[in-house]
Amino acid sequence: MYYMSSTIVLDAASGVPFYRQIIRQVEMAILDGRLVPGDRLPTIRSLAITLKINPNTIAKAYAELELRGFVSTQVGSGTFVSDKRPPPDEGERESRIEGVVVRCIRELESLGVLRTAIPDVVREYLE
Repeated sequence: MYYMSSTIVLDAASGVPFYRQIIRQVEMAILDGRLVPGDRLPTIRSLAITLKINPNTIAKAYAELELRGFVSTQVGSGTFVSDKRPPPDEGERESRIEGVVVRCIRELESLGVLRTAIPDVVREYLE
């Protein structure tokens, strides 16, 4: 299976370097089963074109993933997910959840939703 580059989304406003965002998203895809051992990652060039960033940024992310043992690169064949799984990082997870919630609250407030009404709005869409 080929990991689609469209599932990697970079957030320039987050303050987190792009290469770290790529590493984390690949790790999360491995943890949640979207990527399994043997899956092929996009080439550095194709991912750089898709994400509109410097290929060196992708190369740095892939090199770090390889150092951690989560992928292996086979010259001429590509970069593949290895058998090693990243450990779940609860601190990182909590931090990401907080970021999503804060952005959601700001967006809702910019749409004119009062902060006190946000729980009701969310509850309505969950039902």
